[in-house]
Formats: sequence, structure tokens, C-alpha cells
Amino acid sequence: GRDGVIQCRPAFELYAELCRRYSPERVEELTWIPAAQIRETARLMASSGPVSLFTWAGVEQHSNSSQNSRAIALLYALTGSFDAKGGNVLFTKLPTADVTGSGMMAEKQKQKTLGLGQRPLGPEAANGWITTDSLYRAILEHEPYAVKGMVSFGCNILMSHSDGARGAKALDALEFMVHADMFMSPTAAHADIVLPVNTPWERDGMRTDFSVSQEASGHVQFRAAMVTARGESRSDAWIAFALAKHLGYAELFWHGDIDAGYRALLEPSGVDLDELRNNPGGIKVPLQTSYRKYAGNGGDAPGFNTPSKKVEIYSETLLRHGYAALPDFVEPGMGVADKSKIAEHYPLILTSAKSPQYLGSQGRAVPALRRIEPQPRIEIHPETAAARGIRDGARVALKTPHGELRMSARFSPNLHPNVVVAVHGWWQGNRALSLAGYDPLSAEGANLNAAFANETIDPIGGAAPHKCYACQVTALD
Repeated sequence: GRDGVIQCRPAFELYAELCRRYSPERVEELTWIPAAQIRETARLMASSGPVSLFTWAGVEQHSNSSQNSRAIALLYALTGSFDAKGGNVLFTKLPTADVTGSGMMAEKQKQKTLGLGQRPLGPEAANGWITTDSLYRAILEHEPYAVKGMVSFGCNILMSHSDGARGAKALDALEFMVHADMFMSPTAAHADIVLPVNTPWERDGMRTDFSVSQEASGHVQFRAAMVTARGESRSDAWIAFALAKHLGYAELFWHGDIDAGYRALLEPSGVDLDELRNNPGGIKVPLQTSYRKYAGNGGDAPGFNTPSKKVEIYSETLLRHGYAALPDFVEPGMGVADKSKIAEHYPLILTSAKSPQYLGSQGRAVPALRRIEPQPRIEIHPETAAARGIRDGARVALKTPHGELRMSARFSPNLHPNVVVAVHGWWQGNRALSLAGYDPLSAEGANLNAAFANETIDPIGGAAPHKCYACQVTALD
């Protein structure tokens, strides 16, 4: 350089050095996955060409989820799998209009997004989304400002988000709350006004992208209401449009005409709403897939949505905001900031999973589903259960550093002995089967998310560690 030698190293070399610190043997110590299996997987990926990758909450709900996801994405990019035939392909989509109104908010107003100061690169910045942790803080502590009212649509946050007791306290502290839902859920019970929403079969619906393949991405379907709406229930869209009209925004909401909104959405595609109505099976629009679109087609390569337009192994953006530039491993927070006594009192690792019978906190009142899975269960290895005097099917207490609940034990020899698995969403009773409901905020209840707190959420994205928490399981009978 002008003033002498500049010390620097290539980003790939830095990352390679970091990766060398994690030999299969060390990874086995950290994860309990056999080193031989890790090597076998690496050879399989290296020799198979493009591979498909699918992750969801299993990767996302950890105290280091953003960097974990980034490490996976870098591996995926380095294998040449991204947007390649046989890999994860960005299918060509039907052009539609953006009717979200996202461009209408002033920048000054966007800066008021709760949590943006703590997570300037998180979903708060990218989408204007907030976490319930930030919402509860604003309501209870007035940080960064006081939130006094809320309108919510359907989300049963006391059952679906962490720290249920704090959430209930926050909802009760609001001056005014409106909740729109199909059921009187534990969250709805805290509202001043509950608006009845009809079921999907009682209202029209439209979808322009069914995602799973190129053919599905080009499929458009309008599904008319199948039955008459019961009582005074209305669709979410009807409620939103009516509220907009009363607030003086009728012109921005097509004067309350939902069909006009559908037509505006479809306008760039050339698909006609009336034609869709006359073809209840939907319309297939022929779209072609192109691969490796980041490389361009002979002209300037469009690249990626990064400052350099390249895959950034070493992220200057993360570094500028105080985060690690390379996705290093971070020991899971396990639910408490001070881990010195965690093994003594909470030696097991709690993870959560979805039930194949239910959707989140819904469906327990449906007899056909409840007969298959009538009670909240926690899966546990037989050896782990035997050491605690727990019988298969017996009632147990699940305790974390933050809370306690009751479930039934179910033996699962496929689990690691140090891991237990539970399902969230248990509150609803079932009259047809004479099954009582569960108090969502009581230690005698079964609300898994009441046992999770927010001390160790992911610093970049704000995810709560629902997939890795410290716990203990003890026999009740």
C-alpha cells in the first residue's frame, strides 16, 4: 500500500482455518453425532452433485440460529447446489402486484419498529416484523416507547410464543386490545373485544403460487366459499377492509371491495378473476425454469443481494454491526444466562416438535384428531426414564429454569438419552370425548411455551431457543 505493507488474508482461507478447528471428532464431542457418520455424510454430499436442502424451525429456533443458518448456506453455496438443477431452485413465479403497502410507510416511522435497535439486521429491518419479547418489553417497561393498544389476528401468542406468563401480564396491561379469531383461545380471553372470524371454508380464497415445483408455481386458483358463514363471523380480509374504511383509508383498500383487491393483485399476471371463478380447479400458466440466475445471461451478472453481489463468506456487514464475520459455533444458551449450575438441576435437553395430528395450538377440540393423540406427551428414552422411576404412559413433571408443566411419558428408544421431546399448543378441551382443557399459565397445565424464556434469544434474528433448552423430568405417579 501507499504507506507500507498491508496485512491481509483471503476470506476463503480464514473460513477454511475456522472449519479445520472442527474435526469430525470434535464435532462428535459437541453434537454426539458419530465422527464416522459425519465423514460419510460429507463424502455423500461431495460426490452427489447438487443436493436439496430443507430446514425449518429445527434450525431456526436456537440461540445462535442466524449464524447456524449462515453456516449451512455457505456449505450449500460452496457445493454449487444453489439454484442448480437437482438443488434448491428459485422457480419462476407468476408476476403479481405488491398489495402489502410496505412502500407507503415513511422511513422515520420504520425506525420506530420495536427491537430494531437491538437487531438492526434482523426481521425488524428486513420486514418490519417484531418479536413478542420486544412487544412485551414495550408494553410493560415502555421501552423504547409505550405500547398501549393492539389489534391481533388469530395468533395465539400465549401458547405459540415463549414466556407465556409474561405475555399474559403484558396483554392485561394494554389499555385496549382487539382480537380476531375462530375460537376463544387463551390469548383471545385477554382482549376487550373479540371479533368472530369464519373458517376458511366459509370465505373466498385465492393463491397464485403453490411453491413445490415449477408447475405448482404457475398454478393459480380461486376457491369460492363452500358453505354459508355462521352467525356474525366475517373473514379476516372483511374485518381489515372495514377497519380501513372507518379509519379513512377506504381509497387505499379499493373502497372495501375485496374482489377489486384480487383484481389489482392479478393485474400484472394477465389472469382474469372471472375466469378463475369459472375454473374452480384453477388455471395453469406455463412458466419456464432457468438455473443459476445469479450468473446472468451473457451480460453483467446480477449476483446476490449482498454489498459485493457475491456470496460473502466473510461478512463486513455483520462485522460493522458487532457480530462475528464468520459463522462460528456458539454453545447453546440452554435457557439461562448463568449456566454454572445448570447440569446439577436441569441435566436434560428439551426440544420441541410438531404433532402430526394438530396445527400449532389448534385442533384439540376435533374428536377424530383427539382420539389419536388424546393427551400431551413428552418423549423420553427408556433408560432415562428408568433412572427416574418413570413408567411408559405415567404422568410426569417437566421443569425448566423458567417454568413447570405436566405431561404423560412416552418411551422413544430412538432419542439420545440426554434429550426429551415435547409438543406445544395444549390448552383446549374436548366435550365429545369428555376431556378437560388445560390452564395455560399453571404448573398443573401443559403449556410448553410457558416454560421457555427469552434470556438467550438469537442476537441477530431474535429467535427463541425452543429447540434447545435445559430441563428435568420427574415422576408424578
